[in-house]
Amino acid sequence: MIHAGLGGIAANDKYVVFGDRDQEDFHDVYRCLDTATGKQLWQVERLAIAAFDYGNSPRATPLITDSNVICQGAMGNLLCIDLLSGNVRWEKNFRDDFPLNTELPWGYCGSPLLADGKLIVAPGAPDASLVALDPANGHLLWKVAGSPPSHGSLIVAELGGINQIVGHDRNTLGGWNLDTGKRLWTMEPDSDGDFNVPTPILYHDQRGKELLLIATENNGTRSIAFDNSDGTPSKIVATTMNLRTDMSTPIVVGNYIYCVKDFLFCLDATDLSEKWRIRDRALGDYAATFATEEQVLVVGKGDLLLLRADGTKKIISRCKVFDEPQVLYSHPAIYRNRMYIRGEHQLKCIKLPLDALSPDATKEN
Repeated sequence: MIHAGLGGIAANDKYVVFGDRDQEDFHDVYRCLDTATGKQLWQVERLAIAAFDYGNSPRATPLITDSNVICQGAMGNLLCIDLLSGNVRWEKNFRDDFPLNTELPWGYCGSPLLADGKLIVAPGAPDASLVALDPANGHLLWKVAGSPPSHGSLIVAELGGINQIVGHDRNTLGGWNLDTGKRLWTMEPDSDGDFNVPTPILYHDQRGKELLLIATENNGTRSIAFDNSDGTPSKIVATTMNLRTDMSTPIVVGNYIYCVKDFLFCLDATDLSEKWRIRDRALGDYAATFATEEQVLVVGKGDLLLLRADGTKKIISRCKVFDEPQVLYSHPAIYRNRMYIRGEHQLKCIKLPLDALSPDATKEN
């Protein structure tokens, strides 16, 4: 039996990998399942005793890289595991290798990031706020001094002609040079106290101009332009306090932004004006959202909600995945025509297409 989890699921054509806890809640357990059958192929355990808010389960989504998977626990265990055998190829512990000088009430939350042959993680130590490792062996490539980590994940984006790491530390938004780790810019929020959980989103406006979308609970939703040639932000193009999300990451589809915070919001991507909002029994404080150019899929409290991605205010299809309503904090994975979705005690594989789903179209593992 699996346990309620916070970290997302990773999947490819052969393997499904996710972080879990043991029955006594003393160990992180990383499980790998066969995609065709749901049979467990291996598990790796590491001692990780904690008392975090929202439980002690790993927060990070595993990162599949060719023949390996990178797994990170809330206590800072970082492991590179061979996908075929389950053997640990190398490992580190943030608290031992990059000691903190502060407490993390939610633990280490941001997911590992692979970019340009570098594994980027955020230990948040005074001399190692951000770190780049060699994914083959875990050797240190660079580290940069800075602040403790946020509760969100980082992205890589080319902004203002500079390839950079973008995201939050505990209190600020920033960009770091991918090659050296040097911090390029910092943006202080107008209001303090953001948890900085939602992931920054890179998108283009109707004229093809690159913008960065940031959403937090105390400072609302903002779009930022990067017209400067040195990779630094030039101005805040638009802002709204209508969407103040503390956990859900917005998605951009064409000229629309969709995000859940108690309601399902639809914003205009150009000026962030609110187009509409929907209240539904399946919606709560958090929901994962997926999209194609034609459809938007919202993972509600045990239900999947399907909408057209043209700004239409209508739920066109609904599928009940779990019998009892439950908040699904673990971000599902979609690979080709299958969705892997985790409930409080089950992992299910749902066959797509989504508009053909019905309650009996699920397979329990």
